[in-house]
Amino acid sequence: MKNQLKSLLGLEAKSLFLPSILGAIIPTSLLIFLMVANSECYEVWMFFPLLIIPFGGALGGIFFYLMGFHWFPKGNQKLMALIFSCFIYIFIIWFFSVMAFNLTGHWD
Repeated sequence: MKNQLKSLLGLEAKSLFLPSILGAIIPTSLLIFLMVANSECYEVWMFFPLLIIPFGGALGGIFFYLMGFHWFPKGNQKLMALIFSCFIYIFIIWFFSVMAFNLTGHWD
């Protein structure tokens, strides 16, 4: 017998790994670019957003994958699901950004 790890949604965990990595790469690359562009001031507080915001991107990537390719796989419903999940992905990244910068005290 094969021992397979299944998620609560009935999917294999490895099928959710790629969307989470792709969703996390977008905010990570932007944050690293901003840190490199402002190279004269590296501080410890910069690493909290660098950890928290990509986690939100990973969750948004998983949601995007589930909406567009698993729950609504074809037709006009897929188009609407992809548009809706883009807005949700942006909202999740914004929410985790607010949470990360509020944790460090840099959100006014």
